[in-house]
Amino acid sequence: MNTATEPTRTPPAQATCGFRRVGRPVEGEAVILVPELQALLTDLHRLFESARRQRLAARVARQAEFDAGMLPDFRADTRSIREEDWTVAPIPAALQDRRVEITGPVDPKMVINALNSGASCFMADFEDSNAPSFANQITGQRALRDAVDGILSFTAPETGKRYALDPASRTVLIVRPRGWHLDEVHATVDGEAIGGGLFDLASFAFHNAKTLAWRERGPYFYLPKMECMEEARLWDEVMAFLEVRLNLPVGTMKATVLIETLPAVFEMHEILHTLRGRIVGLNCGRWDYIFSWLKTLRRHADKVLPERGQVTMAQPFLKAYSELLIQTCHRRGAHAMGGMAAQIPIKGDLDANERAMQRVRADKLREVTAGHDGTWVAHPALIPIAREVFDAHMPTKHQHHVQREDVQVTRDDLLKPSLGTITRAGFDNNVEVCVRYMAAWLAGSGCVPIHHLMEDAATAEISRTQLWRWLHHPTIAAKHGVPAEPLHLDDGTPVDWALFERALINLPSVIGDRRAMPGGDRVDAAIALLDRLTHADTLEAFLTSAAYPQLVESDLRAA
Repeated sequence: MNTATEPTRTPPAQATCGFRRVGRPVEGEAVILVPELQALLTDLHRLFESARRQRLAARVARQAEFDAGMLPDFRADTRSIREEDWTVAPIPAALQDRRVEITGPVDPKMVINALNSGASCFMADFEDSNAPSFANQITGQRALRDAVDGILSFTAPETGKRYALDPASRTVLIVRPRGWHLDEVHATVDGEAIGGGLFDLASFAFHNAKTLAWRERGPYFYLPKMECMEEARLWDEVMAFLEVRLNLPVGTMKATVLIETLPAVFEMHEILHTLRGRIVGLNCGRWDYIFSWLKTLRRHADKVLPERGQVTMAQPFLKAYSELLIQTCHRRGAHAMGGMAAQIPIKGDLDANERAMQRVRADKLREVTAGHDGTWVAHPALIPIAREVFDAHMPTKHQHHVQREDVQVTRDDLLKPSLGTITRAGFDNNVEVCVRYMAAWLAGSGCVPIHHLMEDAATAEISRTQLWRWLHHPTIAAKHGVPAEPLHLDDGTPVDWALFERALINLPSVIGDRRAMPGGDRVDAAIALLDRLTHADTLEAFLTSAAYPQLVESDLRAA
């Protein structure tokens, strides 16, 4: 640890013009949105908003090319980056061993339980497992600030049980801000919404970066949803600006990038190179990756995936993605992190629970023997299982020595769809998961247990996008000269709008008592949203973007 005196918190200063807080007041926001942070957010927005918008416009233009028939591929203009020898900057001691990471939203109870869990790292998530109401954002920032200070506690109102941080915890905190595509409409600069990712990252860094840097524990971030090296460069410029503004050495902030979009898998070397002064690894964000694969190739008649349960990491296109990530990272001296085990313990059924845990063991065994340096779990009960597997097969802190020179992945390997079927149960499950998750999300919960799996926005996106792709297949096929016939379930039933409507009509009986589910009072709104998004001629880029106006409607009405 550094021997310098631990820094004190930055005192408030006078408010800065340009920043405006929109909507209903949120408890505790004055503690987070101090005038100096408002000034910092104002400067960030003015410096980087134009570039953010340019990157988002570039995404739209690139998707239009994919819709017109182009396929993603490795870039010709960056061939030298892929072929030359170089490595990323040394990895800090606190991030050398990341064999088991737990992820979850930023509510105080989750933060305490995750930091007390014994995991190597905790990814505190402002993104896919968090519904971004402003109350959730502020509560999360307060929870993380108190956690860094070692004073976070929480008393459950329904039980009176008190939760507190274990002073002996060595779990490393990593924060995931929202992606470039999401706005924070509750905070504007010069009348424009601030980028959600800028708000999250800057707010956390402002309150915690000096303390974490003094302890040599960060600040560390997971960067989501990027599609190209230019988006990585924008993150790098933002973090460099913050480091200068907060009087930190450039490179203090470290990042792990989630490779969770199909375009990004073709630019992994480039992303590592762009962030080489601060990046420590790439992560197989498998659920978002499957969603992005579907979304990117949505207008290609031959790119259809079977139901979600059959799209496992054993499928060739996902195996190629995982192994290419390992090879790329280890060649460059970076960690290759594995994906999420979404299972949660099944109470009251020992046999079913054991089968579920065996699936977790098999998944983690696949990852560690392939060469991954660590993995993710969604529930504390899975940490011992994942750790046991990694400890048995990875006695060192990581596996950078596993170079995977045997891996030869082509563009077509990454684009070839997996074989499989669509069952009635799989179709209906997609409808149910979408509605249950969206109802909970609209009610403020971004992480929802459904059928013994922890569902977040990424898994709901797979279900939503599959429904759209399957149902629009005749139209897509017709534009490619393929017979405009519907897909079929494995029992021969056409996958058509009648099947979809029956699933929606039957859904209330499947759900049962709405009072027993998160967001039960938002089920009708969720059904209407799914119906609208599925019938739309164009696939909505993100469910969260489409649903965000409903989430914040009551807050903004007060503005």
